[in-house]
Amino acid sequence: MANRHLSRSIVLQTLFEWDLNNLEKKEVKDVLVRNIEEFAKNKSDQPFMERLMDGILGKQKELDLVIEKAAPEWPIDRISPVDRNILRLGLYELLFADRGEVPAKVAINESIELAKQFGGENSSRFVNGVLGAVYKEIGEPGKEEQSKKKAPTVPFEKMLVIRLAGAVVYAVHDGEMYLALVHDIFGHWTLSKSKVAEDETEEQGATRALREEIGLDIQIEAKLGSNEYVANKPEIGKHRKQVSYFLASAPYVDLKMEKKGGLDDAKWFKVAEILDLNFYEDILPIVTKAVTMLVAKKV
Repeated sequence: MANRHLSRSIVLQTLFEWDLNNLEKKEVKDVLVRNIEEFAKNKSDQPFMERLMDGILGKQKELDLVIEKAAPEWPIDRISPVDRNILRLGLYELLFADRGEVPAKVAINESIELAKQFGGENSSRFVNGVLGAVYKEIGEPGKEEQSKKKAPTVPFEKMLVIRLAGAVVYAVHDGEMYLALVHDIFGHWTLSKSKVAEDETEEQGATRALREEIGLDIQIEAKLGSNEYVANKPEIGKHRKQVSYFLASAPYVDLKMEKKGGLDDAKWFKVAEILDLNFYEDILPIVTKAVTMLVAKKV
């Protein structure tokens, strides 16, 4: 019978050897096989370990960017080899694994246990903080399946409200319609948005967001809708984020991605292509509504 905690421990040991000895990635398979022979002789979970190892190494750069964003005061080379590889393992399962096989909370709890087992005195607290921050950033998947939690200390209606605005931007090129989307380091295609300043309207905030993030000068045509959710930051505590989205047009020009704020790519997509993209659950209805409006007006 497979023991997934043991399997993750073996993968962690292999990652540690790879990292500490600066091994080539092609050498890692041999190290993994050696560790399996030593610690899991029945090899019943070897396919899982190989998939996990290959996935982590394949996404290493993206995982390290997430760590740097979630723990900006800790450069990746200042994190202990054990802790940073526990984070790589946990983040891979949190962001890229099949949630039916590895629920988000399982990924976090397993990493915390690895930190207690192999890390230092403060490792489990550090790992919990980083993974917890990322978990909140991606919308706390699976939270609705957990037992009901006690009400927040600050009532919802009294929470600080932060306004944000963004847009679904379209352009027509060679007779086809394209949408401009941005990609975040958590693996989702989404919409450019920005915090709305006190002296700005939502439309002005959305216009500035597109200009700053991907270099587009947009023309807003209609409001698509809004989302609201509760976020939590240590410096301000729980607060409400109200995000308004607009439909806007722009010329079809090369996008100039500013790689900051958790974004790592920007691209024009034909409308037919967006069906295969990985969207956040609250963004997909906004994009769908924009496409429906564009089809209705026969852009």
